[in-house]
Amino acid sequence: MDKQLYIDAIQKQLEPNIFHHSLAVAACLSGIYEYLASQNQLGEEELKKEEWEIAGLIHDIDYSGVWKEEHPHKTREALEKYGLTISDPIFRMVQAHAAVHSGVEPKSKGEWAIYCSDSLTGLITAVAYVIPSRKLADVKVSSVVKRFLKEPKFAAGTRRDEVAKCSLPEGLAMPIEKFIEICLVSMQGIAPQLGL
Repeated sequence: MDKQLYIDAIQKQLEPNIFHHSLAVAACLSGIYEYLASQNQLGEEELKKEEWEIAGLIHDIDYSGVWKEEHPHKTREALEKYGLTISDPIFRMVQAHAAVHSGVEPKSKGEWAIYCSDSLTGLITAVAYVIPSRKLADVKVSSVVKRFLKEPKFAAGTRRDEVAKCSLPEGLAMPIEKFIEICLVSMQGIAPQLGL
């Protein structure tokens, strides 16, 4: 799978803010994968890291144009426009990120990772926007944790209940602070691509 082909497709298909969000989710998934792998917490049934990244890149590709009202059900149709396909497990991972709309509840580590990280990227971006430099490099984990836990009106659209499920034993079994750290560091790693 040529990741660049998927990046090109979402860049053509999505508004810049959703394109950047998609890059951020893919980065978070990469970081979460690496962390879980380092802790020997990924089973044989899990998709490969590149597949997690593809799911992150394309999870909102149908959140535009004629498909927007049917998101996330039209992922494959949106990809076909660019001559791209995905496997059933990647499609299921995409569906799991929007369980409330798709009815696909997360089960695998990859599905939990995309479900929990999807909304967090917006809060991290918002924290960057309110500091003087407006740079992700200057955002501290403690600032994001504080805004997440103690300031519910900050980035109020963040689905904090979904993000917090990262700590569930049947999910990622990861403390929220660690989850935020991984996602922040992952996003900082691609800050230029995010314009931050």
